[in-house]
Amino acid sequence: MTGAPAALARPAADMPGALHDRVYRTLRTRIMHGALTPGAPMTLRGLGQEFSVSMTPAREAVRRLVAEGALTLSASGRISTPELSAERIEELASIRALLEPELSSRALPRAHLALIERLEAINDAVAESIRAHSAQGYIRANLEFHRTLYLRAQAPAMLAMVETVWLQLGPTMAKLYGRLNRTEPPHGHRLIVAALRAGDEPGLRLAVRADVTQGLRMLVS
Repeated sequence: MTGAPAALARPAADMPGALHDRVYRTLRTRIMHGALTPGAPMTLRGLGQEFSVSMTPAREAVRRLVAEGALTLSASGRISTPELSAERIEELASIRALLEPELSSRALPRAHLALIERLEAINDAVAESIRAHSAQGYIRANLEFHRTLYLRAQAPAMLAMVETVWLQLGPTMAKLYGRLNRTEPPHGHRLIVAALRAGDEPGLRLAVRADVTQGLRMLVS
């Protein structure tokens, strides 16, 4: 019996699709969590060297991120994270203000005690990131707080839209963190938890809307 074809013999992690997916997911997480600043440049060669892949997986990962608005690709081929205009920030903030209160409202009927306790634990992680002056830690824990709540909405298409907005805002959120000069977790998180405990749907919508837009408004004022 002859040996297996080379493509079958290779470990799954080395297959072209798996390689580009690894680059894509790692870069996507970095961008969403504010590890890259607005306008941060990158090259296909640099990505290939960092991830030990050829240009093809690096190019495919970049192509996907450009399609999601997480990266920009100029006519000259320059790759960078987006530098958002005030108008674009305002647009993305408006999308969050529309979709995230709706997700929280849909989650409310399933917001049992275990969820509320989980949100409070995540808020402790937010506070720890603030004490450590970690912008990335803060952004990551803050998004985890919202994602944990919205997963209870059981509205995957809507959540995917929101996550794309988070992705596009990642570098801008890192820039915003320096302006906020936080010393404690966002007040909006406490209002969200209080509304969940009380089963207060209008209050929950209001708290989520204020929480997800308040900081971004600072960048366009």
